[in-house]
Order: sequence, then structure tokens, then C-alpha cells
Amino acid sequence: MEAVLTCMVDEKIGPGEMNTRLVQTAKELIGFDGAVALRSPAIALEYIFKALDLPKESCVIVSALAPSYQLLTAEKLGYKVLAADVCEENGLVTIESVEKCIKNGGRLLILNETMGILPEIKSFLELGIPIVEDISQSVFATYPAEEQPEKKEGEEQKAAVEKKAGMYGLYAILGMEDKDIVTSGGGALLIAPNRREWTVLKHIADEAPFTDILPDMNAALALVELKEFSRNEKTRRELFALFSRAVMSGRHKTFVRAPEDGSTIYSFPLVLNSGFKDVKSYAQKKNIEIRQAFENSIIALRQEELASECICANSLLLRCALFPLYPRLGQKDAAQIVKVLSSLP
Repeated sequence: MEAVLTCMVDEKIGPGEMNTRLVQTAKELIGFDGAVALRSPAIALEYIFKALDLPKESCVIVSALAPSYQLLTAEKLGYKVLAADVCEENGLVTIESVEKCIKNGGRLLILNETMGILPEIKSFLELGIPIVEDISQSVFATYPAEEQPEKKEGEEQKAAVEKKAGMYGLYAILGMEDKDIVTSGGGALLIAPNRREWTVLKHIADEAPFTDILPDMNAALALVELKEFSRNEKTRRELFALFSRAVMSGRHKTFVRAPEDGSTIYSFPLVLNSGFKDVKSYAQKKNIEIRQAFENSIIALRQEELASECICANSLLLRCALFPLYPRLGQKDAAQIVKVLSSLP
């Protein structure tokens, strides 16, 4: 709040210095070539379509569990949207469902990294179509180190290289809305990992109206969140481990994810073995508020249309609950959540 209030007192709340500092800090922490801070993920997606010069009527592949703005933005701009089904164990789109979409004309994949879990990225890169990563829930997660080719005579052996979420796609969207893991109260970083894509994006961003650019008041909040991310993530991991132990012997399961830095802790998703309403009612009696994990997803928006094709996504829509997990969750509240998780009906 101090960072935000400073902007207000200085009467510097429009796009300016804090916006620039936010981009520079993110660049240092993540390692991309360039980025622009915008007022919403939807605007970021519009800029991506412009940068890729994707012909109208092209088919865009999205996860059925992706936020609904992806579908609505693509349709608004004249593109067709193909929703891919997911793996029920981790909420990520499957190679098989994406291949099916490609056969049906898909020309661009927006890879949603659900609940902070990273996909087997090489398998998707081998499909041969452009990829955009949505890292709104997976920022700072790390892909496994790539093996380097054997050194030739006279050369030094290069060390294995690790890349962070967002560094494999042509572009990446880091949403910073109120429920994203890094929040500016509303906004997004549109990231170009490599110089070639950044050159194109910078030209578009230089001509952007100021109404598209993230104001300094929002950028100040996001900047603090980025700087505090490591400390907050440590707390989230401790809580996640605590909650995971509480459900280990029960009927309900959380998603399969990589250990340590291989995933980011975004809340505590629990795939229920019983009805959501019953579990919500039980939690409410214990003063714990839970919500449907994918209530704002594409499958939620178009359930009647997509349920038969995206069976696993529809199942997760109905059965996956989010339990409170955030760095400032008090010890008393955490203990109460553990009690609820260990005794769920």
C-alpha cells in the first residue's frame, strides 16, 4: 500500500516511471528480451495477434480450462476458437487433444499453465505450430535443464540450461488480475522472450494509446509483488505441504506437480470425489470459504457446447475446489483449513 500511496501523493498515477521499473525488474528476474505492461490480459492477447499477423478466420487452440477472456478476445477479433481437453491429473491440455485441434485447422496454441504446473514443453514444440504461454499462474516455475550438445574438440562444455515459464513460446502473458499469483489489481505483462519477437512487439507498443498501458499506481503494486515473490512463495510451499499431508489418506486428491521450482504454488486445488456443493457447505460451517477452481474458464462459459468434447475439463469444472492458500494466511486459519481438509465428507 505504501508504494501505491506514494504514487497517489506524488500525483504520478498514469503510465510512467513505475511502469518502466516493473518491466525492468521482471526482465532481470525472468530473463526475457523485452516486455510491455498493459491494462489487461485481453489487451495483451490482442497485441499478440497483431504481432503474429495471424490471418482472420484462423483457428486458435486454447485449453478448455483457460480463462474465458481468451475465447472472447479471439472471437471478437474474428478468429475461430478450438477448445482442447485436458489431463485430469494435472489440468494441462493433452498432446492428443491439441493434435486433434491441429487436424481441424488449429494454427496457434495458447498454452495455459494451469495451477502453476508446467507442461512437457518439448512435446508441444514438436507439433510445429506457434505457441504462446500463459504464465499467470506459473510465473517463476522452472523447466528441467536442457542437455547441451557434446563439446567439439577445443570447445568448452556448456552447462545444462534451465528456462523459466514463458521462455519457450513466441510470446508469454503474465496476467496480473486480482486472482493471479502476481497482482497489480488489474493488468498484464506481455513478454517477448527473444529479440526477434521483441522487435516486432516494440514497434506495436510504441504506437499504443496510453489507455492500453498499465498506470503507475497499478505498476507500483505489481513491482512490490515481484520483489517479494520468493519470500511469499516459500510460505505458500510450506502451507501447500501442510495441506497436502492433510488430504493424503482421504478420497480427494490434489494435482500431480513437479517438486521444488518445477511448479509454482497457485492456491490449493482439490479434485473432489464427491459433490462440490456438499464440500462447500461443510467448509462454510467451519468458516472456510472455497470456490470452484475453474468458475471463470472457457468450459464454464460454454459448458453446453463443449462438455461432450472436453470430458475431463468438464469433470474438473464440476469437481475441483480451491481452498484458501496465501502468504498472509494466519496460523489459526491454516490450522482450521487442515482440520477441514482431513475430515472432508
